[in-house]
Amino acid sequence: MTNDIKQPDLSADNETPYQYQSGLSRRKSLKLLAALAASTMLPTLSGCDSPPPAATADTAGKAASTTEHWPELNLKPITAKGYGTDPNMILPPESPWPLTMSAPQLTLLALLSDILIPREGDVPSASEVDAPAIIDEWISAPYPRQQQDRPVILAALAWIDDEATLRFGSNFASLKRPQRLAIIDDIAFDNAQTKPQFQRIAKAFALLRGLVVAAFFSTPQGTKDIGYLGNTAIGGDYPGPTPEAKAHLDKTLANLGLKEFAWQPV
Repeated sequence: MTNDIKQPDLSADNETPYQYQSGLSRRKSLKLLAALAASTMLPTLSGCDSPPPAATADTAGKAASTTEHWPELNLKPITAKGYGTDPNMILPPESPWPLTMSAPQLTLLALLSDILIPREGDVPSASEVDAPAIIDEWISAPYPRQQQDRPVILAALAWIDDEATLRFGSNFASLKRPQRLAIIDDIAFDNAQTKPQFQRIAKAFALLRGLVVAAFFSTPQGTKDIGYLGNTAIGGDYPGPTPEAKAHLDKTLANLGLKEFAWQPV
């Protein structure tokens, strides 16, 4: 998978306005949706433990909101039937459901994704591997888990834009980087230190963060970054585990009282 569309450089202090554009075909995004649905990372992600830095004069704006505000969304129900019980995800057919996120929502999601997973050297950012397009596919799919996540993700995006307007008089995409981070610092931690007005959005943001991270590591670039080889063809006979892997397995079996089941050469 390649993406030749230039995505925003969030390392700059003054980002120029842009609109996120996906570099994925629908067929590719559907394959990545299947990988995301199968990801073991998705239900086990958790937030960071360290507290956010204090706001500075440059990031304080008018003031962080002191009472909770939550957007009321009037979402049209997803009525598509999906793929049925025996889909071909190797060569999936054209999707029976439409994508539902708007261009502004995708742009906001791309900005948030690259705050969570920025480019580091040769490792691309989340938006560069089209995590927003994968999440659009996710929340547009007509299945129970995806439709449970849909209102939470869309409400979180709306809340972030509302908060940006309340603090700085403009939507999130139009803010400078320090202003964006001032908002994210307040909602990135769902713990005992989270202020009452940010507790609901912090929980929603945790779901969004989990989807971004799982989507990133479902892509070829993400799996390469963690050294995951997957189903890789091997020429000739199977060489067996490395000595390090075998030693670890032997130790684990011994600890479990199953030493007699350790592999022995024939």
